[in-house]
Amino acid sequence: MTGTQSQRAIRFAELHRRPGAFVIPNPWDAGSARILTSLGFEALATSSGACAGTLGRRDGRVSRDEALAHAAAIVTATDLPVSADLERGFGDAPAYVAETIRLASGVGLVGASIEDATGAAERPLYGLEEAVARVQAAVEAARGLAFPFMLVARAEGFLRGNPNLDDVIARLQAFERAGADVLFAPGLPDLAAVRTVCAAVSKPFNYMAGIKGRSYPVADLAAAGVKRISVATSFYRAAMTGLLEAAREVKDEGTFGYVDRAIPTPEFNGFMQG
Repeated sequence: MTGTQSQRAIRFAELHRRPGAFVIPNPWDAGSARILTSLGFEALATSSGACAGTLGRRDGRVSRDEALAHAAAIVTATDLPVSADLERGFGDAPAYVAETIRLASGVGLVGASIEDATGAAERPLYGLEEAVARVQAAVEAARGLAFPFMLVARAEGFLRGNPNLDDVIARLQAFERAGADVLFAPGLPDLAAVRTVCAAVSKPFNYMAGIKGRSYPVADLAAAGVKRISVATSFYRAAMTGLLEAAREVKDEGTFGYVDRAIPTPEFNGFMQG
């Protein structure tokens, strides 16, 4: 299915309104985007950690221009709606966050997430008032576009040293009042917490799978009230695990058994453009 950016945006918004949950996987380059598209997923999202990994860096060490170029390559490789992990918007000021959203729309994205983490060890999270102001600015920028842009607001407490469920819920509720279209709290400890969060908000909730011991079946997450499920860096890490295993086999054992387990070249080429 092809379409203009506006048509992709409408399809993306509709995914969040229909019954049940859907999985939005996270490719790390154009090739992985084409494979995930061919497998029948309905939307894609970038991962800041996977993006950084492709550049040989750790998460949080990518510039705005680099993140947007990465997203643009994925948008170009697929006809699916694509959302982006834009971390904290790459700046503190609400106006800068708003500009990031406008630039994101300019590379073909139809959604993006903004988090309340500062990236600074001495102050891991923005204060609630500041965090809300940043979300409000992002929402206003999104509403100024000519198509529906799904703005995701992330409460990062469980990943940033403040695993306080009440605080996370208060932030999500404030982000909902600020106009966020989707709410996200990565790192929730169990399904009971997921159910509690979903019951406390009325906007669609995004659950992040990909953490060992906290990656529940889609059916269980849907029953808990989750609308969409992302996989963060886990597909990228799975691919890199295959690379490590193959390289270690060759380096340490001098054998090439990994070749027998690898996808054949003709099948791989079938996913790619000519």
